[in-house]
Amino acid sequence: MTAPLPDFRLVRPRDVEAAIAACRAHDGSRYLAGGTDLVVNMRRGLSATALLIDLNGIDELTGVSTSAAGVRIGACVTLTALAVDSCLQRYRAVVEAARAVAGPGHRAMGTLGGNLCLDTRCIYYNQSGWWRRANGFCLKHDGDVCHVAPQGQRCHAAFSGDLAPALMVLGADIEIAGQDGRRRVALEKLYVEDGKAHLVLANGELAVAVHLPYLAPPSAYDKVRVRGAIDFPLAGVAVALTVANGAVETLRVALTGTNSRPFLLTGTDAFAGQPIDDAALMRLEKLVQKQVQPMRTTAMSAHYRRLAAAALAQRLAARLFAEAGSAT
Repeated sequence: MTAPLPDFRLVRPRDVEAAIAACRAHDGSRYLAGGTDLVVNMRRGLSATALLIDLNGIDELTGVSTSAAGVRIGACVTLTALAVDSCLQRYRAVVEAARAVAGPGHRAMGTLGGNLCLDTRCIYYNQSGWWRRANGFCLKHDGDVCHVAPQGQRCHAAFSGDLAPALMVLGADIEIAGQDGRRRVALEKLYVEDGKAHLVLANGELAVAVHLPYLAPPSAYDKVRVRGAIDFPLAGVAVALTVANGAVETLRVALTGTNSRPFLLTGTDAFAGQPIDDAALMRLEKLVQKQVQPMRTTAMSAHYRRLAAAALAQRLAARLFAEAGSAT
């Protein structure tokens, strides 16, 4: 039986500043966009709040616009809209990631900002209240022990949003608003490696928009999941690759589903000036396996997810390199 939602109040501010003021005035309040993650967590007792702040009536958070600098995507743009918007078709990894999220109903409601700020997940956390109580809760919520790593002091719940790695490899920035004004940072700086507190947003801060540079390198996204639809990624990989004179010019790889944050792979600059051949793919495999940190947070083993992440990176890099060769 589905648990009932707890009692709460709903407010609908007309602009970003009013939303921030409402959030800061009420401890424990939460922003609401599509609600595909938040509402489920509320039913499970994972997110208790007396006030939800509905962002859907704020014009600034909607729409996709272009300029000489690039593309601006409002945080409340739905995943369905992202997948079909004509301004975004040259950012192929973003379109592929948006299409890969959950099912059609989820994509129609889920938003860019919600996917970027998705709560981390773990088999010991995303459960009913009675199940968690019977297991002594966990470090992420109401407990003091991480059942994945009982001897450690950090929550290892995994981030599983699809859009973050796709945007990262394309050099996206995120625009954040708070009581002290606006700031714009590289998207990868929004996250830290902590499953309990993986976002660097301060109290009341709100993701307003994502900015993509005008120049878009060829890119792609793919993921492994238990089922071919609906499920979160066990491992997801985005790759952006440019080629000049038959060799790599730039290579960027980002991953999700394995760590408590999405992250850019380091060390990919070493591939510049070389072809993506069997030797390069073996080096890329080792690079990915060394940097991902999957733990026992899903139904699949950590070893499987590490191998899957490396295989996806190899597959996407090889495909983009071959496509570049066939286009010349």
